[in-house]
Amino acid sequence: MARNRAVVPEAKAALDAFKYEVANEIGVPLTNGYNGNLTSAQNGSVGGYMVKKMIEAQERAMASKSSF
Repeated sequence: MARNRAVVPEAKAALDAFKYEVANEIGVPLTNGYNGNLTSAQNGSVGGYMVKKMIEAQERAMASKSSF
């Protein structure tokens, strides 16, 4: 059973592009396809930084909506 299904399948391409953008920003040599040569720390840092950036973006959006 695949547990990493996208809730919004239409967002898959954008999330993939975001993943490679983040990997490039933090210097992880992520390639399209097999990335077994990367450590779990490198792969985890990409996912962790993606979450951090998404939370920051949501916080900015919420802050701009609440200020009248």
